[in-house]
Amino acid sequence: MQDDAIQINQIDPISLAPDVLGQIDSIFFEASTRTFPPGPEREAFRERWLGRYLHDDVGDALFLATERCTVAGYLVGALQNPALQDRFADIGYFRTAFAELCRHFPAHLHINLAPAFRSRGIGARLIEAFAEYAAGAGAAGVHIVTGAGMRNARFYERCGFQRRGAAAWNGGEVVFLGRTLQPSSAQGSASIAR
Repeated sequence: MQDDAIQINQIDPISLAPDVLGQIDSIFFEASTRTFPPGPEREAFRERWLGRYLHDDVGDALFLATERCTVAGYLVGALQNPALQDRFADIGYFRTAFAELCRHFPAHLHINLAPAFRSRGIGARLIEAFAEYAAGAGAAGVHIVTGAGMRNARFYERCGFQRRGAAAWNGGEVVFLGRTLQPSSAQGSASIAR
């Protein structure tokens, strides 16, 4: 059920045009289902789950799904083990409950789609683009962390992720879903534009 009108592009986060960044921000806040008045709490939430991936750090990736000039969705990810990076020290489960798992599945990602573009195979294409990129860069595995019982866990399982662990966090439970990556001699594919 692939949507051929959608283009998947790997983008340098630093080169984002303001209108594209605005579309990404809109998708991010809509997908989070949390509402914040403008101010420090809203900015801190954005920085934790999106902004830190858009800074000029080696190994970070941004993949955009676009249809004409509209951003349908995005995937931000990092290749390095978050348990070993100071910039992820505010997310305690990386260094405690999931430190060993992060060694085996160091790359990680966050993905969101605009509602009109969901259930069209676009999210799976974004995951595959990042998995190919991460494997080409030598990452042994990729992971995501999500809330226990969340609907998105089934999506990740369809994309090859398996439950590897769980931990208590912020009054709830989070699960670590990991996917082993096969080494790749060629980075990228014909379906991903750069």
